[in-house]
Amino acid sequence: MRPYKHPEIAEFVLERVLYALSDSIRLEIVRHLARVECATCGELDGGRPKSTVSHHFKVLREAGLVRTESNGTTHINTLRHADIEQRFPGLLSAILAQHDKLPARRRKAA
Repeated sequence: MRPYKHPEIAEFVLERVLYALSDSIRLEIVRHLARVECATCGELDGGRPKSTVSHHFKVLREAGLVRTESNGTTHINTLRHADIEQRFPGLLSAILAQHDKLPARRRKAA
């Protein structure tokens, strides 16, 4: 299995990061990864088809939000929080904090 390509911090583009976070499924993946050290694709798929999940991870990787490493047939994902923070200080923290401020009723829909 070939390794995944991950952009360098200097290659992060704000529009790409915001686009990646604009999708509710991808935002849900990022929120989950913010709460844990790492997670497999299976832990993050939410019962969605593999092709759909693969697409979402590709968008997240290309934006620089997620790092995916292969361990045999398992893919381990981590949030590149420190890298995003270095390139766009406060951005990801502000976005993640917004979810905590939503009323419980709106959080379930988000």
